[in-house]
Amino acid sequence: MYRFLLSRQWVILTLIALVLVPTMIELGFWQFHRHERRVAQNALIADNLGAKPLPVEELTSPGHTVPRADYWRPVTATGTFDTAHEVVVRRRTSSDDRVGMHVLTPLVLRDGRVVLVNRGWIPAAADQHSYPPVPPAPKGEVTVTGRLKADETTGASGIKDLKGLPDRQVMLISSRQQAELIGREVLGGYLEQTAPEAAGGTPEMIPEPDHDSIGAHMAYAVQWWLFAAGVPVGWVILVRREKHDREAGTASDVPASPESDTAEAQATPSR
Repeated sequence: MYRFLLSRQWVILTLIALVLVPTMIELGFWQFHRHERRVAQNALIADNLGAKPLPVEELTSPGHTVPRADYWRPVTATGTFDTAHEVVVRRRTSSDDRVGMHVLTPLVLRDGRVVLVNRGWIPAAADQHSYPPVPPAPKGEVTVTGRLKADETTGASGIKDLKGLPDRQVMLISSRQQAELIGREVLGGYLEQTAPEAAGGTPEMIPEPDHDSIGAHMAYAVQWWLFAAGVPVGWVILVRREKHDREAGTASDVPASPESDTAEAQATPSR
């Protein structure tokens, strides 16, 4: 009664099931690994945010690529803002999801080197080609505290580094790119300013990265594994149903015996 499994329809169905099971298992592990990475990143963010601030020169230097282990580390920098080389970073959102720009101002350190400071978010100008009104940076020597970040890239951020932008507007924060424009040595990476707070609350400081939520990756992993377990169960149920239907069809096709026909005729009253 299981010869039907050799039919084209059932062979295709079985092959699909055999492909689906390992695929769903692999998708489950993919989500599980994403969950692990999210948990590890949350722990890294929490540990680094709680670390003691260090002078920025101790963690980066010109041409240095900030490693992931140093992301979000509190650092300090003392110097004078160079507003003549200030730029704005396009297509950035505020804490309440308004689209605007980040203000990127070079801070000239005492030794003449420069560190880029992301002073925060401002609304974009009504005209996308115009330079927006930027609140002035503090004058004179200041000490800035911020979170250390790595240079942005298209691969990491998903933001295209568009060319032909209006003057003093950029898409990505890049110490190498700004070093060419400024003509000075620029420390790798940049600071997200956290102190001192800007007068009047603008630019709007960038909030801490989320390090509490873990997302739904673990739930998705369990779902994929349940789906993988359900495929063979469903296949068995379909096979048993097909077998039952074929047995029922065979039984209905068997002709009645002569003895049963005679007995039925005798049991039927004549008129």
